[in-house]
Amino acid sequence: MQLPYVYRVTKYDPADRDAHGYYTGSEDTVSDHGEVEASYLQAVAAFASDTGVDDLAVREPQVPSIAHFGVEPPVDGFGLDGLFPAGPAGFYDGAEVSLEIGLQLVRAMLRDNGAWCRLEAAGTFAVHVGWDQYLYISSSRPCEEALAHTRELGLFAERLDASPYAFEAEEEEHVTQRPGDDDFWAELRRAVANGSAGILEETYLEGASRWHHLDRDTVDTVRAGVAPRARMAVWPPLSSDIDAVLDALPADGLVEGVWRDNDGRIHSVIADETAFPELTARMRSARAARLQSAYAGESVPLFTAVMPDSDGVLRARWRTEPTPSDRDWALRHPRR
Repeated sequence: MQLPYVYRVTKYDPADRDAHGYYTGSEDTVSDHGEVEASYLQAVAAFASDTGVDDLAVREPQVPSIAHFGVEPPVDGFGLDGLFPAGPAGFYDGAEVSLEIGLQLVRAMLRDNGAWCRLEAAGTFAVHVGWDQYLYISSSRPCEEALAHTRELGLFAERLDASPYAFEAEEEEHVTQRPGDDDFWAELRRAVANGSAGILEETYLEGASRWHHLDRDTVDTVRAGVAPRARMAVWPPLSSDIDAVLDALPADGLVEGVWRDNDGRIHSVIADETAFPELTARMRSARAARLQSAYAGESVPLFTAVMPDSDGVLRARWRTEPTPSDRDWALRHPRR
């Protein structure tokens, strides 16, 4: 839902923009960790108060995966340490947080600590951070008092039609997203029983995933531990023929190595040819392993799903890339 009042809040004076809208002034593009940063947070609080919002929902949370592109150096915990009673596991799509915690998340994003998300109160308020200290606030109300207070803080609030970071739903050939409901888990059990499925990849944050070994005795345990609204991909079993797996390593390019240690844990690493010797060394002693292409569309799981909420409703907005099996499922289950 597009809210009617959208503002870009920054420390950058619009008078210092060129004809193309690029800022040409002297303000730094990193947080001062001080008075200006505090002004940003006070502005968010003012808009939330003007809208009547006390709580926010975390949407589409993410952390860096392969590389950190922030201006400031990364920090341990991606800026999440101490923010959630359950630790970083409390940072998931749909997590409800107080405005105070929401402001701490905004601070982490302003500092490029690594964690990023949209913060929303459905139908009334949204806030997220872009590059270079650009803050975007949307509201169902004009927030005249918040605008005046923002000016008093020395910041500039510019009206926009929409935030460039607002969520945009994908239209992947209008394929209905499959939920991780009872039917999904029943099909997974059948696939494990007939030997076609062996591991499940759980993407619990954008940029972060974990792998689960599947057998007849572990499917229910895996289901109970999957994070709220996580994306899931089901893959064939790993191969116990480690020599054959390593012999298939290409001369160059990006590959993902997935292997199961003797302690039962499953690991995955994306590597290019410069890291192949280390990858080979780590996989050599594995119990089972597989190599797959890290390029989009070249390695396709058996089927995928996204976890619904506890009431069975699929509220996650992110999607999995539909597989042939998912498309067959969608044909049997028209959009609902």
